[in-house]
Amino acid sequence: MKKQHNYKTTIKWTGNIGKGTSNYREFERSHTLSVENKPDILVSSDPAFRGDRTKHNPEELLVASLSSCHMLWYLHLCSENGVIVTDYVDHAEGIMLEQSDGKGHFSEVTLNPIVTVTKNSMIEMANKLHEQANTFCFIANSVNFNVLHNAQCLLDEADADV
Repeated sequence: MKKQHNYKTTIKWTGNIGKGTSNYREFERSHTLSVENKPDILVSSDPAFRGDRTKHNPEELLVASLSSCHMLWYLHLCSENGVIVTDYVDHAEGIMLEQSDGKGHFSEVTLNPIVTVTKNSMIEMANKLHEQANTFCFIANSVNFNVLHNAQCLLDEADADV
């Protein structure tokens, strides 16, 4: 049986500086992303598209969604496979290609997770589980570009078995 999950968000444009969209340069790209019972996220377009560099942009949020989804599945799979992770950091990077007519698309996102485990004997399985996490990640399964992985696995020196 398939389960259906529904998600609701609200986007409110906050960039009207008095003249609405009367001219391409007469409005800000600022908006607020709201989800009920959660803190708002201040969003704008990328600075390359007249956005506010101090706010998140949709492209960053897409890359972050892929990274977060992968991490959550990865940690789940590690817990089921006896791999004890004590630290996880991902410096994900996305490449978006813009065409001369202004259209664009992502060509790829590369996840660069650095995972720390408690035992040397866990490293091989820890590395293998990234591929499995990718097959389960809802977001990765929903995009039409490659999601690549450049994972590193480290041994937690505090817990290292000698």
